[in-house]
Amino acid sequence: MEKSGTPVQHQESAPKQTGLRDGVAKVNQWINIIGTWLFRLRKFVLAAPVVYYALRLAAYNAKNLPPQVGLNLQASGEFALTISRQLAVMGPLGLTGGCLVLMFLSRKAMYPWAVSVFTLALPLLLLLSNAYPY
Repeated sequence: MEKSGTPVQHQESAPKQTGLRDGVAKVNQWINIIGTWLFRLRKFVLAAPVVYYALRLAAYNAKNLPPQVGLNLQASGEFALTISRQLAVMGPLGLTGGCLVLMFLSRKAMYPWAVSVFTLALPLLLLLSNAYPY
């Protein structure tokens, strides 16, 4: 009651939407947590497919390359240099691994990662140049 003796009428406010706001805030919080962890683990996320395909290509080349792998095919149809199958498999694998190590040690992850992706072409090129005898 007011001092004059008349009852005070309570104004009804619009329904509170705090439940919706709390739900949106929790979703935003989870999105921020996931984004933070993806950023922290970005090097592992980037490295996983490169490691997988490097190992798959190395295993495939270990089975399908000839015992002596030729490099630098000449116009005469002969290779200028021959190396063992083991070196032809482990060399590109080591190069890819070295690029990934540089990625983990670097503050900028994308440049060494991009180089490591391009090193996956080496086993393919070795396989293509030595798969069919000329």
